[in-house]
Amino acid sequence: MTLATQIASDLLDIKAVYLQPEPPFTWASGIKSPIYTDNRITLSYPETRTLIENGFVDVIKQHFPEVDVIAGTATAGIPHGAIIADKMNLPFAYIRSKPKDHGAGNQIEGRVTKGQKMVIIEDLISTGGSVLEAAAAAKKEGADVLGVVAIFTYQLPQAEQNFAEAGIKLRTLSNYTELIKVAKVQGYIDARGLQLLKRFKENQENWQD
Repeated sequence: MTLATQIASDLLDIKAVYLQPEPPFTWASGIKSPIYTDNRITLSYPETRTLIENGFVDVIKQHFPEVDVIAGTATAGIPHGAIIADKMNLPFAYIRSKPKDHGAGNQIEGRVTKGQKMVIIEDLISTGGSVLEAAAAAKKEGADVLGVVAIFTYQLPQAEQNFAEAGIKLRTLSNYTELIKVAKVQGYIDARGLQLLKRFKENQENWQD
């Protein structure tokens, strides 16, 4: 079993991912979706958490071996990022969604020096907007952002476009395609649900039609 398959299976088992094509969920962005993901739940399951953190370390070593500092996005990327930094014996920082409105007005907490090579940790990629804003903030502070590593991606075309336009590399441990394969094999969805989940990946606007 591949890492992507095992993580997809674990996310379903621990109910970090819910599949509900009818009626769908409504994301914060307003998108109607047959899937809802809360990867923060993985922190409560040591075996899954360890699988994820070891996966992160392996991906970073493979794709970003020159990394100098690990940064987590607030709030979901912070605990994973801190664990990874500890495993890799690297400095850790975290990036707020916006600068503080008091004190020094920091958006990055921790010490990041100019030119320091950074990998940003995120738990979930939908459109990629929030983590790319974090990457932009890190670059503004002088960091050299090598890329983003996340637990899971919905593989939305908008995300692919956004990362390409930003010139930021994205690597994930598992993905939507792998998840629906596992969901089918393990009986989490029926044939109708599978069809709707596949249609959602292709078109987020008209998948219910």
